Amino acid sequence: MSFLSRIMVLKSKAHFNTGAGGRDAGGAVPLTFEGTRKSAGGQTRNRIAIMIGAFTVVYVIIGGRLVQYGMTAPQTVSSIMRADNTVASRPDILDRNGEVLATDVRTVSLFAEPHKIVDADEAIELLSTVLPDIDAKATYKKLKSKSHFQWLRRQLTPKQQSEILALGIPGIGFRPAKRRFYPSGTVASHFVGYVNIDNRGVAGMERYLDNQGLADLAELGMTSVNAKLEPVKLSMDLRVQNIVHDVLAKAMEKYKSIGAGAVVLDANTGEVIALGSMPDFDPNNPAETIDRKTKSDMNRVAGGVFEMGSTFKAFTSAMALDSGKVTMNDTFDARRPLYVGGFTINDFHATRRVLSVTDVFVHSSNIGSAKMADVVGIEGHREFLTRLGLLTRLDTELPETATPSQPKVWKKITSVTVAFGHGVSTTPLQTAVAAAALMNGGKLIQPTFLPRTPEQANENAVLVLKPGTVADMKVLFRANVVDGSGRRADTPGMFVGGKTGTAEKVVNGRYAKSVRFNAFIAAFPIHDPKYIVLTIIDEPKAPEERCGVTAGCNAGVMAGEIIRRSAPMLGVKPRFGVDGTALLESY
Repeated sequence: MSFLSRIMVLKSKAHFNTGAGGRDAGGAVPLTFEGTRKSAGGQTRNRIAIMIGAFTVVYVIIGGRLVQYGMTAPQTVSSIMRADNTVASRPDILDRNGEVLATDVRTVSLFAEPHKIVDADEAIELLSTVLPDIDAKATYKKLKSKSHFQWLRRQLTPKQQSEILALGIPGIGFRPAKRRFYPSGTVASHFVGYVNIDNRGVAGMERYLDNQGLADLAELGMTSVNAKLEPVKLSMDLRVQNIVHDVLAKAMEKYKSIGAGAVVLDANTGEVIALGSMPDFDPNNPAETIDRKTKSDMNRVAGGVFEMGSTFKAFTSAMALDSGKVTMNDTFDARRPLYVGGFTINDFHATRRVLSVTDVFVHSSNIGSAKMADVVGIEGHREFLTRLGLLTRLDTELPETATPSQPKVWKKITSVTVAFGHGVSTTPLQTAVAAAALMNGGKLIQPTFLPRTPEQANENAVLVLKPGTVADMKVLFRANVVDGSGRRADTPGMFVGGKTGTAEKVVNGRYAKSVRFNAFIAAFPIHDPKYIVLTIIDEPKAPEERCGVTAGCNAGVMAGEIIRRSAPMLGVKPRFGVDGTALLESY
């Protein structure tokens, strides 16, 4: 037997008991070996204990994290705006009669979560079926970015939302939003203003609302979708505003001008009843309708400064009469040109005769107005225009109000040229406000775009003229419409008074005779003026009837049309007869 065979035999005898009765052949009690079974059972129990312990630890960790997350304040991710900000509300804007000028409309905005986008090319291809104008390159860049949130399109229509939902694109979603809607469209764009994509006021009274604290409330989340805000009522009468807009649009076309504007002002309260500026824009879609070339977003009435031409002769006459140094019985020699500081002053409508105060006004004499200013003096002239608010910025709600410009040093030539409307630039709205003071008893009332009662207006009104001066100015205004350049502004039964202004514009540093800025100031009814109407037309061309390009042929016509159509809506009853005491009756 080999060595290995012997080892195997001995090993088998050592592990197995072969004797009868549990004893071996020698009678000794054998050893029983159970190590393998005991070892297996112990391992099983250890494994079970380990598994129980592991599960216990896992559940303790999960429970602890849940408690931690529950007690941690929510964090704002910078790339995702708060829902309250996204749907920030704005109050409705109404006209003085309750007509809606601006309101919020619920809509949705489309966003993407780039980390969830499976196939950016496919997503863009599908979206283009609903949004054909989508910028594929820019959108692809957004979908492939490492951010977790990207806006794709703001303010979708319900139909677009429904069609995109039907596409079932992973990683694409919608957020509630608000869109500002302006029912009147372009009609009141410069008055009401507009908002940006985030529903924040950019211009007009919309911007005024934000400046009054609405923007701060939105930041605090107090203007959410469910926040009910009180409507804001404006001084505007939408009916009159429609008339102004229509007249301006037709004037732009008829006179081939680069701009036009008008304002209707309550002479006794300072309320702006209507204000229009052309070119204009659609506040529902300002990004596509604002033309930077024509400056269609510029409010020419409140935000533009112009030399107002001969309309300033009204203030020159009022200044001379109010100073007490000139009376209605005085005369001024206009037979020869006036020479001042190397400059020659001539009359556009030369009469070559001695003129009364009324003649100076009716014939719009530059020479006569210059001599009136000379009687008052340089400092007195500047003080008077400052007193009427023509040289300082208006204090009113509309943000787009410009600051007038004037020479830093006033010399005699300055006073002489300002007397007939050259040398000082101011806004048409300021000119209308100052004209109201000439008609309402001599009270300078700052304009307002919000409703105001006569009692409230009188609280802050400043008396700037004597009653006798106001009475004389009413006579001059009416005389100019009856016998002067304002004849085309006259309206039967309304007793209109007014003053034209034809100003040469500065081109390349010099006054150009062929390029004009025309204006007309009107007041009606002149015996007890209720309203001021001021119209402007920038660089008008002669119409087909060859009337000419002076203010009486365009700006005066525009003012007369506004008065004729709006007076009944404003409650001004027509009167007839020489003194206006006769009423028109029908049987």
